[in-house]
Amino acid sequence: MTGSILRGIGSFYTVLCDEDGREYTLRAQKKLRHQKMTPMVGDHVRFTPGQGEEDGWLEEILPRRSMMERPSVANVDMLMLVIASVPQPDMLLCDKLILRAEKGGMIPAICVNKIDLGDDLAEQIRREYVGTQLRVFSVSAHEGTGIPELREAMRGKVTCLAGQSAVGKSSLLNALFDLGLETGGLSRKTEHGRHTTRRAEMMVVDGMFVLDTPGFSLLELENGLSPEEFAQLYPEYNALAGSCRFQPCLHDREPGCAVHAAVDAGELGAARWTRYRELLTQVRENWKGRYE
Repeated sequence: MTGSILRGIGSFYTVLCDEDGREYTLRAQKKLRHQKMTPMVGDHVRFTPGQGEEDGWLEEILPRRSMMERPSVANVDMLMLVIASVPQPDMLLCDKLILRAEKGGMIPAICVNKIDLGDDLAEQIRREYVGTQLRVFSVSAHEGTGIPELREAMRGKVTCLAGQSAVGKSSLLNALFDLGLETGGLSRKTEHGRHTTRRAEMMVVDGMFVLDTPGFSLLELENGLSPEEFAQLYPEYNALAGSCRFQPCLHDREPGCAVHAAVDAGELGAARWTRYRELLTQVRENWKGRYE
């Protein structure tokens, strides 16, 4: 039988069966470990159900159309980055997640939650990502503002919600699908978010597949990424690369750089380019030390 992994706890995986719509608890066969294949939430798999009280066996992970190691998910169409004015958004983290989405074959988008707080964060984000194809949604999970538009954008896709703790991912899911999920908010002592989602989990609601992931604040760049490969993960920069004076151009300090000119003209976001150059420095350092 075939199905999709909804969640994994320890060595057990819950799979939603394609044939009968039931959920099955499975153990992964040892051959997957020998093949260095780790099941991920979202994986489409082949399995044999257990008999009676016995657990079944997860036998094969079918080819993935997209994947990301953190959050650890597979076969996602759209990675929805959820941010809010509280806690203060980490835009460098956002850019790293967007990079992973681009590299992993997913469509990135940003959902600005808590707009009922009355700030202009959504407009700021649109300015930062001007010139990109990135969609920015303005919503309030508390008041329901923007929820119908977000739900429509997610329809027909496998969507993964990711971002910092306490930005309201679980509250957003509650507003979208009336799930009654536990929500946390901010820790009074640390002002950091309390984790209410403890592991990646996929929910099937109204014919949509939605993955909720634990909040986090740190994300390292991938090792083994060359500076040239890194630059190509910015579609809006890649589109202008042919107009740069030097080839290849890393859009940093090179004279005659078309990306730099577009930033100066306000056609591309200056803050995003500043973060790009910061990340490029890290990529260069990692690339130089890759054999150490």
